[in-house]
Amino acid sequence: MTGPAVLAIDAGNSKTDVALVGADGELLAWVRGGGFQPHGPRLPAAIDLLAGLVAAAVRQAAPPPDSGRRGFAAERVSAFLAHCDLPVEQEILQRAVEAREWAPEVVVDNDTFAILRAGAGVPYGVAVVCGGGMNCVARGPGGQVARWPALGRRSGDWGGGEWLGEEVLWWAVRDEDGRGPRTLLRQAVAARFGLPDVTSVCVGFHLGRLPEERLHELVPVLFEVAGAGDAVAVSLVERLGDEVAAWAGAAIERLDWGGVSVPVVLGGGVLTGRDARLLARIGRGLPGVDVRVLDAPPIVGSALHGLDRLGATSEAVERRLRTGFATRLPSCL
Repeated sequence: MTGPAVLAIDAGNSKTDVALVGADGELLAWVRGGGFQPHGPRLPAAIDLLAGLVAAAVRQAAPPPDSGRRGFAAERVSAFLAHCDLPVEQEILQRAVEAREWAPEVVVDNDTFAILRAGAGVPYGVAVVCGGGMNCVARGPGGQVARWPALGRRSGDWGGGEWLGEEVLWWAVRDEDGRGPRTLLRQAVAARFGLPDVTSVCVGFHLGRLPEERLHELVPVLFEVAGAGDAVAVSLVERLGDEVAAWAGAAIERLDWGGVSVPVVLGGGVLTGRDARLLARIGRGLPGVDVRVLDAPPIVGSALHGLDRLGATSEAVERRLRTGFATRLPSCL
């Protein structure tokens, strides 16, 4: 067993994965904790969350005393974090992670880059994520990068689980009160929450009886109703597909790909659910493009990025790493 070469971190809104990986691709430790919420005064608690998971990973790996560099958990930290969208946010999070002295070299960036590396199979391509929100990044073969602020509607975005939940409610309640077209979403929304009507659902969210995170439960409702041919639901699914395709297309146009085939990786719970109508719509918007749905945990991308930077990645190393993650479950803390 080799000592830890990479301390890999993938921190998302709902969960955080931390892994220690050897230079030969061996998975030495993998632990999972809660969501990463670093905004404003919550930054210290968010970094403490990472610290607890790093400590647990170190204990799990139990590396021999002469492995790695003395006093560090690994040779390199490869941390891809949610809410690391703007340069100022990246700078703040970079300093906060560096201050923990987990490794002599630290890279901090947005978690969409982990999805890109995990799904593309090469260090370049485009990734579009649709989870709680939407984001897109691209990295060219020469290392050039394209990215967007991804701040919601104010930065031109449309989509994401929370947004789709709001749209489903909007259309359902307008059917109920007579302001909009008929839609099967009306009955499906009320049934999902076990309430008599959609107005009761809206009031439940307004008064806090229904927590905001439950809006995400309306995403599978949307796909189910669209599958039944409901016109309103179908229009929402198709609009989401158009948004994904538009973002990926803009990313492809921004960079010089030097003639290589560009993999477009779809990540996040909304897209990895593999709704057939949604994927078909995305494919129609990206004709001739290699579109693929992420089939590995994003932490794989964090680890591979670190190994890339160490010059340790080879076919055999990457295969060993992917096999390790595929055959092992994280310890949940």
